[in-house]
Amino acid sequence: MSLSKNPKLIATVKELCRELRKNSTTAEDFIWENLRNRKLLNKKFYRQYPLYFDFGGIETFYIADFFCFEEKLVIEIDGGYHERQKEQDKLRAAIINLLGIKVIRFTNDDVLYHMEIVIKKIIEILGHPSLSKRRAGDEFKNANKI
Repeated sequence: MSLSKNPKLIATVKELCRELRKNSTTAEDFIWENLRNRKLLNKKFYRQYPLYFDFGGIETFYIADFFCFEEKLVIEIDGGYHERQKEQDKLRAAIINLLGIKVIRFTNDDVLYHMEIVIKKIIEILGHPSLSKRRAGDEFKNANKI
């Protein structure tokens, strides 16, 4: 994960991230309320976070829905259109994995209708399986409130 030194690329990506945050889906808003302000295991998550990398000598980027730098974890929330781009999502995940970052995916429906299971899965990925056995409300404060 390189930090871009190209000012034009940085400006373009920054604006794109802002637009994605402004136009987030209901599922993204819902999970963000459960992740923001270190609500989950005191981990800092970023929303619509750019991951820069070199691909064949050309610097490019992906924008992760949610990223926890300290755990090197990307959380992606897939809407209906992801059914049509499964191969692209696999390639994206493979490239992100090559950067030393884990990727976990959930559907919009997972987040909207099964948040407790989503949170438990994230906790397991973060390496805290004993916490995933507790009630979801025990792991984070003020969660599930929008």
